[in-house]
Amino acid sequence: GKENVDSRHNRGRGGETTRFHTVNVAQPVRFSRKCPTGWHHYEGTASCYRVYLNGENYWDAVQTCQRVNGSLATFTADQELRFILAQEWDLEEKTFVRKDQRRFWVGYQYVITSRNHTLEGHWEVAYKGSSEVFLPPDPIFGTAMSENENVLCAQLQCFHFPTLRHHGLHSWYAENCYEKSSFLCKRSQTCVDIKDNIVDEGYYFTPKGNDPCLSCTCHNGEPEMCVAALCERPQGCQQYRKDPKECCKFTCLDP
Repeated sequence: GKENVDSRHNRGRGGETTRFHTVNVAQPVRFSRKCPTGWHHYEGTASCYRVYLNGENYWDAVQTCQRVNGSLATFTADQELRFILAQEWDLEEKTFVRKDQRRFWVGYQYVITSRNHTLEGHWEVAYKGSSEVFLPPDPIFGTAMSENENVLCAQLQCFHFPTLRHHGLHSWYAENCYEKSSFLCKRSQTCVDIKDNIVDEGYYFTPKGNDPCLSCTCHNGEPEMCVAALCERPQGCQQYRKDPKECCKFTCLDP
């Protein structure tokens, strides 16, 4: 909506002046947020991604992702993986590897089938989701491996430096699942309202944006069938400010 008050003068019957005050004018709306705060959105998969820094073993990381309606991340294509590698994940100095490198648990497991002269095995998706899933190449085996373990868990290693990050350099590790590490969760995009609350499918909500008077229906993580309300100018107040998050709520700025 327009922030300024647009006053127009028209001549009515008998020459009297008619004054119109337009406080809100409906405008096309572009929705820029489809993920909760702290999550990164990727249009190619209509998904949200978040790195959790608290070091957890693989099984605890799985449960943490499930509590936010997600799972440990798996990837459907190289483009999705490149998106992940290019992100700045707001990482602190708190880390479990070298400062220029980051390792995250992701949603794959390496099943060992032979322990002869070399370790042989194959990758599997830990929790079945999409049928079209990209499987990693042969891994680097972690130093904390146990001779008794036949299942290892996947860590994706990416790099902190921008030049390395944007070139997509990375490595795959097969690590002892009980080691503690940061981890990457993935969830479907969702409706997020103007106050950053997650909205369930089929419910009305006001999406993030500059119009708190918009009401939409959440459908497949997108705001649809939106209706805008128009506000009258507040009475007895010449200068005022609109509340950016409450429809038709004003603060009077007059002395």
